[in-house]
Amino acid sequence: MATILVLEDDKDLNKSLCTFLAMKNHETDGFTNAEAALEGMENKKYDLIISDVMMKDMDGFEFAEAIRDMDDSIPIMFMTALDDIYSKTKGYKIGIDDYMVKPVDPEELNLRIGALLKRSGLKNEKKLTIGDFILDREEFSAYWKGEEISLTKREFEILFTLLSSPKKTFTRSLLLDKLWDWDSNSSPRAIDVYMTKLRTKLEKCTSFEIITVHGLGYKAIIK
Repeated sequence: MATILVLEDDKDLNKSLCTFLAMKNHETDGFTNAEAALEGMENKKYDLIISDVMMKDMDGFEFAEAIRDMDDSIPIMFMTALDDIYSKTKGYKIGIDDYMVKPVDPEELNLRIGALLKRSGLKNEKKLTIGDFILDREEFSAYWKGEEISLTKREFEILFTLLSSPKKTFTRSLLLDKLWDWDSNSSPRAIDVYMTKLRTKLEKCTSFEIITVHGLGYKAIIK
């Protein structure tokens, strides 16, 4: 069971979502405005957030930015009528984890929630084991079938970030902003250099793949 915050300004849809999630054994709190939802988060810990985008006063983008200032690990799913690439790109750049376009199939929603909760559990691990590949944060070491792969600290951090959230797209700028204190002359394209080095070092590894999401950034796919 997960504790889920639902932010949806349509009261009827909010109620039906909370009812459905309760049937799936989740605990839900429904909010119809972002300010109330943020106040709710100050008093209670949630495992997942589902948010509409088009709302009065504070929209979903502003809400997600506020959440990321508070917590950079809690999964955020946008559920909105906006079906354009601009809105999707903006959401992922802010740091959301999933994006569903209304009308939403409830069973698909439940499947995606399960996937997000599983990925969220990986984020809190000190050691990631994916097939025959092991990534140990405490030692800053990587092993493929028992053989150590030499990684620099920045290469390790990029890889750990990607593998902690498989299928999530990370923009170059987000990786730069979140992982290091880069000087003002650093370009997001510097990430491409690290990706090239990582792919060379991991070319024998078949447990996952780092793919380029054209126009956005990179994500890891577990095989």
